[in-house]
Amino acid sequence: MENIKKQLTPKGILNWCLDHLMIILIIALAIFVQTQRPAFFGTANLISLLQFTTARLPMALGVAGCIILAGTDLSGGRIAGLTGYLAAIMGLGIFANQPIVALILCMLAGGCIGAVNGFCMGKFKLHPFIVTLATQLITYGTYLTISNSVQLSMPSTYASDFATKTLFSIQTGVRANGTPILTKVPMFVLLAVIVTAIMWVVWNKTAFGKNMFAVGSNQEAARVSGVNVLMTIICVFILAGAMYGYTGFMEACRIGTSTPTLGLNYENDAISAVVIGGVSFVGGTGKISGVILGVFMMQLIITGMTFMGISGNVVYIIKGAVILFACILDMRKYMTRK
Repeated sequence: MENIKKQLTPKGILNWCLDHLMIILIIALAIFVQTQRPAFFGTANLISLLQFTTARLPMALGVAGCIILAGTDLSGGRIAGLTGYLAAIMGLGIFANQPIVALILCMLAGGCIGAVNGFCMGKFKLHPFIVTLATQLITYGTYLTISNSVQLSMPSTYASDFATKTLFSIQTGVRANGTPILTKVPMFVLLAVIVTAIMWVVWNKTAFGKNMFAVGSNQEAARVSGVNVLMTIICVFILAGAMYGYTGFMEACRIGTSTPTLGLNYENDAISAVVIGGVSFVGGTGKISGVILGVFMMQLIITGMTFMGISGNVVYIIKGAVILFACILDMRKYMTRK
């Protein structure tokens, strides 16, 4: 009762608004865009938002675990690019009719790169920024070398029969001749929901999840409590790498091709979304629901700028400002609690 009374004071309300200022500003931006472009909150655009959110959500979930460890991961986008290319190769080869096997192999490939990240950080005490920057460059260079920077189309069986197969359609309008306009909701939306549910269980209902938060809060205290810190760090980055591999496979299927630009800046969007969603760079704090909200909010910003006709060059400036502002708010929240 005392906590509720404290929160309802002017100071408490001000603190709450400051803690959630980024989300408040994004919602205000969305309302403004809606007043200028009434189709923004239309059914068709909301379905599009759902698709983009679920497409980017697995990568954000992977990055979130790394940030909970008070670290980060800059290699996610390039791992997605490499695994997207591997998916295309496998689809044109012996796994042409086995997309699930190809997906698992892509996740394993991403997990192997993640294991290298985690081992270097946990064993040699290297900073996550340096390690993941190095693996980002190595991964991208490997991709360019084996692909010769050539675009490779995904097999249609992967796209139409698995990732982009229509789950159901929703009527979003009517044509001049009276026929309905149907917008399709693809299979990868359901798959992302399943992956998110699995990650929720891992975070909240397993010893590994508890160890992850313990290591992120205080490594030394976790070690004294019997937690295998090195193995926890490695496993977090393996899981993150697997999520990047999943993203690479699904993105190649969704786009229909693997290109050198696949995965470009995906990790930046993921980091922005995760921080917006309340996962703290200080470590030990974060929720799956917050990550989902953060990814949706990030897509809301991108879609809103597109609706307003803002130049793609300016979009980079705004994304950078979002990351900086979100980190400032996160640090303010930490200092206030401290």
